[in-house]
Amino acid sequence: MILLFGLKKILRRLPGRMATCQHCGQFVQHHPEERATKLTLFFIPVLTTSRAFNITCTHCGQNSTVKSRTWNALLR
Repeated sequence: MILLFGLKKILRRLPGRMATCQHCGQFVQHHPEERATKLTLFFIPVLTTSRAFNITCTHCGQNSTVKSRTWNALLR
């Protein structure tokens, strides 16, 4: 019996949001993205093993890691 399993990294980019940058202080567009690592079984994603949320400022290019509570507030 052969069992195929592995890990797959998925990047999901969302539409930009207007916000104040914590680094440069400008009210500009930010690009949020979600990075997830999923366990696959026969090339089908089964379980999410880790998840990270990042926001990039378009003015200064600062990349910030965001907690899940802040991420959920940004999506509203």
